Amino acid sequence: MARLRDYYKSEVVSALQTKYNYKSVMQIPKIDKIVINVGCGDARRTARSSMQSSTI
Repeated sequence: MARLRDYYKSEVVSALQTKYNYKSVMQIPKIDKIVINVGCGDARRTARSSMQSSTI
């Protein structure tokens, strides 16, 4: 996550400032929290069914 924060500070902040003509850095939106959601419902379901069939 540190790489994403560094990229935001170095590239995105300057691009936003020039695009929207912000006078101060405090006007630029900042990132508070990054959440990455990875769905693994099917993998869990198939693993559980394969374990049940192998134990029977």
